[in-house]
Amino acid sequence: MRIDAHQHFWRLDRGDYGWLTPELEPIYRDFDPDDLISELDEAGMEGTVLIQAAPTVAETEYMLSLAAQEEFIQGVVGWTEFESPEAPEAISWLAQNPALVGLRPMIQDIPDEDWMLRPELRPAFEAMIAADLTFDALTLPRHLPNLRTLLSAHPDLRVVIDHGSKPEIRSGEFDGWAADMTALGRETSAFCKLSGLVTEADAAWDAADLKPYVEHLLAVFGSERLIWGSDWPVCLLASSYARWFETSMELLEGAGADLDAVFGLNAIRAYQLGEDRGEAVI
Repeated sequence: MRIDAHQHFWRLDRGDYGWLTPELEPIYRDFDPDDLISELDEAGMEGTVLIQAAPTVAETEYMLSLAAQEEFIQGVVGWTEFESPEAPEAISWLAQNPALVGLRPMIQDIPDEDWMLRPELRPAFEAMIAADLTFDALTLPRHLPNLRTLLSAHPDLRVVIDHGSKPEIRSGEFDGWAADMTALGRETSAFCKLSGLVTEADAAWDAADLKPYVEHLLAVFGSERLIWGSDWPVCLLASSYARWFETSMELLEGAGADLDAVFGLNAIRAYQLGEDRGEAVI
């Protein structure tokens, strides 16, 4: 099965997408399943992982309702308040829904760079491990040393690093990011998403701009732990779905990647897609 492991849906009238403003004109509208079907068909995608875009449980419930309606949504990565004393109970409750495969705090938007290391978050991470959920790490390059520390403290936590941790392609920054990603690849069992790179590149990007970053991620995580995602519709700020897909195929083929793994099998392993996770309660 070919899987797009990172896509979003949203409805503006829900009112909890604080980052989504009129200035982001290409994506400042509703995006529903009907908007994505043709893109999936053209790329031969048979399923997706739907990722949270708002820091609310209400949005998680909205995504789970979509997963109940749309067969192609293979899993949902939602959100809960990790700092809450009730986080373990909330995580256990959400995990009863078989569509929920992971959780994602929006670390990139949290002012405190050390947030993920706060002691009060430990019960939430332990609850995720107990519930067999995957932690999506929405980090920036400056968060990577702390992410290594976090994963060292929770070696049983299954982790996917979103968007290659958003390297600063536009400014050509590479060495520091590359060293930190190499350490994560060697020292942890984390997966990494090949997604979100086009919106970190210059508006006039081409495949050559992305090539060093794609090849480094492949070298560090291998075909066994690299996962492709479209980041649709956010990608529309910089690329069509088809262009990002075709560019990814070109770069990965040229680097000798196992395309079946990167475009599907790894997502199934990272998110335990198809596993019987219990009865739906939401």
